Amino acid sequence: MTTEPKGLPRATFAKLSPHPYLLANLEPSAENATPARSNGRAPSSARPPTVNISSLSHANGSALVRLGDTTVICGVRAETLLTTDIPNFRPDNRKTELAEYDLLVPNIELATGCSPQFLPGQPPSVLAQTLSARVYSLLHASKLVSPESLRIWYTPSAGDDSDDDDKMQEDGEDDGENGEAEAVLMGYWVLYIDMFFISFDGNAFDAAWAAIVAALRNTRLPRASWDADREMILCSGEDRVPLATNGLPIACTAVVFTGKDTDRPGNDGKYWLLLDPDRLEESLCDETVTAVVDCSRGGGAQTQVLSISKHGGTTASGELLRGYLAVAEKRWAEFHKAITASS
Repeated sequence: MTTEPKGLPRATFAKLSPHPYLLANLEPSAENATPARSNGRAPSSARPPTVNISSLSHANGSALVRLGDTTVICGVRAETLLTTDIPNFRPDNRKTELAEYDLLVPNIELATGCSPQFLPGQPPSVLAQTLSARVYSLLHASKLVSPESLRIWYTPSAGDDSDDDDKMQEDGEDDGENGEAEAVLMGYWVLYIDMFFISFDGNAFDAAWAAIVAALRNTRLPRASWDADREMILCSGEDRVPLATNGLPIACTAVVFTGKDTDRPGNDGKYWLLLDPDRLEESLCDETVTAVVDCSRGGGAQTQVLSISKHGGTTASGELLRGYLAVAEKRWAEFHKAITASS
C-alpha cells in the first residue's frame, strides 16, 4: 500500500505561490539538493538558441529565432526613397543619415496567440512599443548596418544633358580628373524590419535582437540604378547584392531575483542572477541587466562592449556588472555558432 505525499503537488504549488516556489528551488533545504530554477535550469544556464534564415519567401531577408518557448520571426523589406522626397536632405550628410532620414524602421508585434496576456483587438502593448524603441536605439548605436550599402548613386555620362548635370554646373561642381562627371546621390534603400512573435515565454529583447541581426545578415538588395530619361530608380529583379553589416552584436539579458516577496523583507540580502529569464521569472523580478557585446570585431582578440544597461531595482552593483561581461561573452559564442551555422 502506497501513501500519497502530503501537501500540494509541485505544479499546483508553483501556480499558487510562484515566488516561494522559485525561492525554495534556488535555496533548497536539503544539503544534497542542487539549487535550480523552477524550470530546472541553473541560475547561469540559458536556453540554447535556434536560428533559421530565409524563413520568408517574399522578404529581402528573414530569420527565425527560438529560445525555448520564445519564438520570433523577422522579415526585412527594402523600399527605395528618392533624395528629392526627403525634406531635410543634405548631400554632404554622411554621419547621421541613417537616423535623420529614418532609413531603418523596426516594428515589433506581440500578437494574439503568442501568449494569454495579449488580447485581440488591442493597440500595441507597452512591451511591444518599448522593445521597438530599444532595438531602434541599438540599431543606430551598434552601427550594424553600413550606410554605404543603402545609398543609390548615379554617374552621368560625359554627354548627358540631363537636369542633374545642369544642377551640378550651377552649383559649381567640376567634373572629375578624366572629364567624367561626379557621382550624384539619387536615393536610399529604406529597410522596414518587422518582427512577429509566434510564441512568448520571456526574454523578448534578446530573441528579437538576434532575429534582427540574423535577418540583416541574410538581406539581399536588388542592384539599383537611376534612369535619367524616366527620372526614376530601376531595380534588377535577378541581380542582388548582400547588405553590408558590421560585426555580430549579441544581447545577453538576466534578471535579479532578490528573494523578497511584496512587502516582506529580503532574504538576508541574498540574490540570484537568472540568465535568460522565462515569463514567470520576469514577473517575479523588478531588476534587469542587459549587456550587448561583439567578440567578432578587432579580429576577436578583444570583446567590444556596445552597451550595458540596468533597469529597475538597486541590487546590481558595478562589480556585478563587470563580472557579467564574462557571461555575455559566453552567450555571444552560443549565438555566433547558431547564426553562422544557419548561414
